[in-house]
Amino acid sequence: MNLLLIGSGGREHALAWALAKSPNLSKLYAAPGNAGIAKVAELCDLDVANHEAVIAFCRSNNIDLVVVGPEAPLVAGLVDDLNAAGIKAFGPTRAAAQLEGSKAFTKGVCDEANIPTAGYGRFDNKDDALGYVREKGAPIVVKADGLAAGKGVVVALTQAEAEDAVTACFEGSFGEAGAEVVIEEFLEGEEASFFVLSDGKNALPLATAQDHKRAFDGDEGPNTGGMGAYSPAPVMTDALVADVMKRIIEPTIETLARRGTPFQGVLYAGLMITKDGPKLIEYNTRFGDPECQVLVMRLESDLLDLLQASVKGTLDQVSASWRPEAALTVVMAADGYPGSYEKGSEIKGLDPLSSEGLEVFHAGTKGDNERVLANGGRVLNVTALGDNVGEARAAAYEAVAKIDWPEGFCRSDIGWRAIARESES
Repeated sequence: MNLLLIGSGGREHALAWALAKSPNLSKLYAAPGNAGIAKVAELCDLDVANHEAVIAFCRSNNIDLVVVGPEAPLVAGLVDDLNAAGIKAFGPTRAAAQLEGSKAFTKGVCDEANIPTAGYGRFDNKDDALGYVREKGAPIVVKADGLAAGKGVVVALTQAEAEDAVTACFEGSFGEAGAEVVIEEFLEGEEASFFVLSDGKNALPLATAQDHKRAFDGDEGPNTGGMGAYSPAPVMTDALVADVMKRIIEPTIETLARRGTPFQGVLYAGLMITKDGPKLIEYNTRFGDPECQVLVMRLESDLLDLLQASVKGTLDQVSASWRPEAALTVVMAADGYPGSYEKGSEIKGLDPLSSEGLEVFHAGTKGDNERVLANGGRVLNVTALGDNVGEARAAAYEAVAKIDWPEGFCRSDIGWRAIARESES
């Protein structure tokens, strides 16, 4: 098969790395890709926002399947246009991708299907939103309704923080994404990420993970797209997975199918495990980043086979097998992230690092002849396997120490919650 992978981040490098191992792959293209993806795929200079250009590329290069990595092209309807042109694509349609594209849309699905989630209010003007915040008090969670690159959520511990977050949304800090705001009750518990593939009617559970959203050690600092992750998530027992499938995942897929907008692709449920059981925080309609990196390190099955089954509607005929080890990834980011940062600094010491059980996935990088340059906020994902999370973390940080990039930083405590559990058991 000839494949086109859309995207340029660490998630897409992880997907490319896994897809490149498939015996069913003939040629892998990536648009736009990055310096790491270039080692396993042919990069193409393609404007992925120009759907007609993507279709023309697919036709001229005999593309059998397009794998859409990031959320923005999904919400923009790339899969719809590819399907209309007779080109197979992995990922949800524009209508189904609203599960990520609109927090209010997802809350509506939860209401319709009686899915456990945080209590909420939705607002299209600042005054009503501020009134709700003052009525409910803090802590409280303020979310820009639309896509905001993982930065449109503020967990406000004080009323002043909540009011500032509401004001920021309606004053344009997140552009159109903040034109409507969802304000939720603050849920106490432990967060976990759960991934399933769906073909519109069947759901295949993949694996669990936990990530670290805050920028700095001790879960301090501003929210980011994710500073590290590990899999499996110890909090997600087999019984809890079954409960999430029954009460959250399956009702979601059934509701979208009943509405005439079946969900085909990967569904990523952000969960809070509360004293009252699991509750849905949010949905993403693509693989998590950096959770994808730890998932592919543990996946034994052929990823391409699984994605094809999702597209063909045959997920009930396949299964996913996983390595027993734990995987952990450490995100190395440019100084200043998630605020302003500089691009163009050189990263050295990468070449000798990849080995069995250790991969450095590139996120915001670009190649400059033989050099690798930083080209984004989150830049590298140093990912390792181990018999447990503690061993995986030790291997990942050993590799981090060998990377020569003074302009970057990372957290030093990825996996701390799981390691605390391991030390107790």
